[in-house]
Formats: sequence, structure tokens, C-alpha cells
Amino acid sequence: MSLSLIIPNSPIFSPKKVPSIFCKSDGSAFSSSPRTNGSQQQPPSSPLSLSLSSPKSSLPISSTPQSPSSPLSICVPKKQLLFGTDVAPVKRKRPGRIEIPTSMAVQLGFAAETPRGEEEVQVEEEGYSVYCKRGRRGKMEDRYSAAVDLNGDPKQAFFGVYDGHGDSKAAEFVAKNLDKKVMEEVSKTGEDAIDDAIRDAYLITDMDFLKEDVGGGTCCVTAMIHKGDLFVSNAGDCRAVLSRNGVAEALTNDHHPSREDERDRIEALGGYVDCCHGVWRIQGSLAVSRAIGDKHLKQWVIAEPETKMLKIKPECEFLILASDGLWNKVTNQEAVDLVRPFCVGLDKPKPFSACKKLAELSSWRGSFDDISVMVVQLQHFLF
Repeated sequence: MSLSLIIPNSPIFSPKKVPSIFCKSDGSAFSSSPRTNGSQQQPPSSPLSLSLSSPKSSLPISSTPQSPSSPLSICVPKKQLLFGTDVAPVKRKRPGRIEIPTSMAVQLGFAAETPRGEEEVQVEEEGYSVYCKRGRRGKMEDRYSAAVDLNGDPKQAFFGVYDGHGDSKAAEFVAKNLDKKVMEEVSKTGEDAIDDAIRDAYLITDMDFLKEDVGGGTCCVTAMIHKGDLFVSNAGDCRAVLSRNGVAEALTNDHHPSREDERDRIEALGGYVDCCHGVWRIQGSLAVSRAIGDKHLKQWVIAEPETKMLKIKPECEFLILASDGLWNKVTNQEAVDLVRPFCVGLDKPKPFSACKKLAELSSWRGSFDDISVMVVQLQHFLF
């Protein structure tokens, strides 16, 4: 590549002495602007003109006749092959997309667990529906379980929503095993002590998970339906809300370190509770005071659930089980008001649509957490 500076009135350079390699085939020099047509000759309008050229070049790139707008003009001709043939531009094709398969839901008997890594989970079965939506913090850590027709009785069922933290392993373990442990303990204690059987099943499941020697934990909310009785249990901040003739009734109390009784229990065991950025935490770490797992905090974070029992009556319309991804943005009554038009007074209820609407509402209000919602139609299990 050659470089030539042409400066008028210079004692060293003169336009008349420009070498032939910087001239067109007829001997005339190139125009000073790349925006002018090669057939039009105009005197240079600037005191400084820079022309870059190749010995094998015959035409500048631009042939549009325009007046020069800059005192510095650069003329770069097309590249040519050795035999004068223009180089055709090479078009690169975008490679095809790689399809990466995702894990599918694992279904054991009548129990189903939420598949890991899924953006959302949609389940619509007779008597219940589930919708899970992955949050914006990472992979899905929520899980659910549903077991119907227990012991061959269509009026018996067990439902659960599990909100994992630190990893999804604890939620997966509980979703696979808790319902079986409950049924085992009920067979031992008898039907007169189902609440005790549920408590024992929670504690045994916790011990079994700790033996796995993996990290993380999970909050739980479960509902067992047995011969017209509803047993609702929770450990952590997953919540169960009943619609009684359209009025929201919370059947669980969230287990947060800010609760006075929970804080007293923790401090009596030598732990401490503090508030960090508006959130109360145990040992400056976990924001719930009860859960299955959490081996490093097991001295203070217990798995013992609180259980409430009630009779399913005609005014008991439906039950909402959900993780805190919903309840942090939607109140109990708002949830009931949204679900009720989809489930009450219709020939064909649409509880799944209600589950999805709830999750979308929480997400629209700014929830970054995983959101899992289950709606159980209690009239289906009326004894």
C-alpha cells in the first residue's frame, strides 16, 4: 500500500510529479473525494488531500457524485484477485440450534414431583391443580406432591408444596418420601392420632434427609384428607389458606424468627436472631425458623410442624397451598377473591387457570422467587 500527501505550493511535492501508480489509466489523477463519480473531475477543495491506492486498482469504491465534506478524504478501492476478478463477499451461515433435553417430571404411583430446571410446571387433575413458575434467581427449587386414592379410597388424599432453599435436594427428597412416611405412621398410631402421626412423619423424614449428608433445606405445607377431616401442617413459611364461603381463613402460621415464640425458643437454645436489611434471620443466615434439612442450623431450625384439623363442610370451598413466592406479594383474601370465580358456581371449574393467574399476579408485582400454587377442590372430597 502506498501513501502520498499532496500539498499545494510545497517546495518539495508537486502535483505534476505524482507517480503513475497513483493515476488512472489515462494519466489523470484520482479525484480527492471518494464520494464523487470517477468520470467527473473537480479540483480539490481542501488544502490537504490523502489518497490511498493499490497498484492494481482502477476505480475508487464510491461513485456517488457529491461534494467533499471533509478536508481529509480517503479513497480505498475494491480488492481484486491477481487476474483482476473481484472478490465476492463470503456469507457465513449461522449454525443450527442445539436442542438440550430437560429433565421430565418423575411420577411415583399417584405422587408427582416438580421437574428440576423447568421454567414452569402445569398439572390439572380431578380434584386439584398445580402451577409452578421458576423465579429469576436461578434454577427451580420448589417441589410439590399429590397422592390421591390412598388405600384405594377416593376420599383420602395427601397434598404438599415444598419450597427448597440452598438447593433443591431437600425439597425433592421430601416430595418423594413424606406422604409415604405419613401413611406408615398413621398405620402405627391409628386413626385417632393422625396429627401425631404427621408430626412423627415430618421428624423422621428430616432425620432421613440429614443422613444423606447434603446441604440445603425446605419449607413445607401439607394437607391430608381422611374421611372428611382435613389435617393441615406446616414447617416454615409455605402457607395454607381456606375459602369458607368466599372468606379467606389462614390455616397455618408462618415460622419466621421474628415471631416472639420462635425467637424465645431459639434464644433459649443459645442462638441469636437479628434483623439484616429488614429481614429477621437466625445466626444472620436463615429467614425461617422451621424446616426440614438445614444441617448446619439444626440446633435451632426444627422440623416439627404445627397441625390444624377441621371438618370439611359444604361452606369449605377450596384450599390454596402455596410457597412464599406467592404470599410475599398477594394477601390471603386477594388469593381467595381471584380463585373463587374459577372454582365456585361453575359446571366446569377451572382451578388450573386460577393457579396460573395467582402466580402471574405475584410475578407482575415483582416477585423474584419461585412461585408454586396448588388449589384443592374440597367439595370433591366431601365425606
